[in-house]
Amino acid sequence: MPHPLDAVAVRTWCALALRALGRAREEIDAINVYPVADGDTGTNLCLTVESAARAVDAVFEGRATGGPAGRPDLAEAVRAMAHGALIGARGNSGTILAQLLRGMAQVLGTAGARAPGGPAGGALLGRALERAVESAYEGVARPVEGTILTVATAAAEAARAPGDIEAVAHAACRGARAALEATPGQLEVLSRAGVVDAGGKGLVEVLGALCAALSGTTGAAPGAEPAAPRWRAELCPADLRGGPGDGPAFEVIYLLEAQDAAVAQLRARLDALGESLVVVGGDGLWNVHVHVDDAGAAVEAGVEAGRPHRIRITHFGAATEEHTRVRERVQRAVVAAVPGEGLARLCAEAGATVVAVRPGEPPAAGELAEAIRRAHAHEVVLLPNDPELRHTAAAAAEQARAEGVRVALIPTRSPVQGIAALAVHEPGRRFDEDVVAMTAAAGATRYAELAVAERQSWTMAGVCQAGDVLGLIDGDVAVIGRELAATAGTVLDRMLAAGGEMVTLVLGQGVPDAVAQRLERHVRGGHLAVDTVVYRGGQQSPLLILGIE
Repeated sequence: MPHPLDAVAVRTWCALALRALGRAREEIDAINVYPVADGDTGTNLCLTVESAARAVDAVFEGRATGGPAGRPDLAEAVRAMAHGALIGARGNSGTILAQLLRGMAQVLGTAGARAPGGPAGGALLGRALERAVESAYEGVARPVEGTILTVATAAAEAARAPGDIEAVAHAACRGARAALEATPGQLEVLSRAGVVDAGGKGLVEVLGALCAALSGTTGAAPGAEPAAPRWRAELCPADLRGGPGDGPAFEVIYLLEAQDAAVAQLRARLDALGESLVVVGGDGLWNVHVHVDDAGAAVEAGVEAGRPHRIRITHFGAATEEHTRVRERVQRAVVAAVPGEGLARLCAEAGATVVAVRPGEPPAAGELAEAIRRAHAHEVVLLPNDPELRHTAAAAAEQARAEGVRVALIPTRSPVQGIAALAVHEPGRRFDEDVVAMTAAAGATRYAELAVAERQSWTMAGVCQAGDVLGLIDGDVAVIGRELAATAGTVLDRMLAAGGEMVTLVLGQGVPDAVAQRLERHVRGGHLAVDTVVYRGGQQSPLLILGIE
């Protein structure tokens, strides 16, 4: 039964779009030949929409205690969707999709609790799609036809037809699909490869999900059915794709906090540096995407404009070669989520595929699932190394299993447990035996963290004040102190009272070596049979991670 366009419909739209892109991801990746044949458009769109869906879910969860009357309205939901897409946007098409959603939110956000019924609702959606296209073209430095922009334009033009909101959505889907079929005639690289535009294909999936959400169904909308098999993935031979030397060497993406005037200057500078420039966002927060040969100069331009963060630099040579080369799957791999460059390097040297965990930005299930794919193995051991990632990791494991990968999730709660598991990993033994051994090693490793209290609070160890050093053992505050090394020494004594053969110290960013040296002396002085290993993890938080095996 038809559903009005309200916050619930937006949440359903995000969920259905993520499901549709998940099903089509491999196909979209395979037909990705423009602007760079790096085979990741489907993956990037999935990650972008997943970030949007998480943002909308967070709004609902924040209102959960208020009952039905406490649900968010349409304006809150679409703004959350647009913001989530902006901060999670990946790749060229993902960045453009984020701006399309932002443009829609600017119009739909004026509707209040829900969009009006009848022709007024249809007209509102039509205006939202028109604004989406306008804002997307504003964000792209040098628009090219035959791409996601062309498909979006056709959807907006078709949405001018009269009708209620459901009818207009279906008209937009049909217009988008027809435009998608025409893209090979507009872009030579698509014609040579015998494919349609990958980003446009992803947008058709997203619009189809909108139709399904408004129709009250869970399947794709009639206007969004896959096009004819002539552009299926298997008809996309590698020798028709561009090579790594056909364009700039690097893709640079970052979020930027900056004022409008500074962003205008940044656009001009980056446009001179490279190509495929897309700068989207507003209200002080922007997502910057560009292909360049000098990645450092692109980041430096962002520093001069404001505060860049979540910086991602991808070397196209490696990406395109990986995409066009037929890789043979390895038998087994380990995927580990870790904070800090030092820990990431340590795990990578031990053979793991690493997912970086940034402060306040836990990886989404899609990122973990993509890391499992990147490992390219028949069997994967997944180490989340954080209790907060347990459910995310479980979702990623289920997704990978659905794709035919055998995944074992070991519920490691700390990076030191992950290090212990990696230390006993043996790819040559049976999978079950390897998982049991790694699980036993992780379980035999007790862990602790040293952090600084941000405010006065009650804890299991008493009242702490802002600035106090907190010693957390297995996640609970056990010691409150004033100085890092002394508090860590007390924590170690408590843990070693129950026994232990090895202490692992992981130093956070900015923690001096003198702290580790003092703790090594402390262990030698009070626990003669215990060895100490020190790693510089580089994590921003916590200051210090301790492990006892």
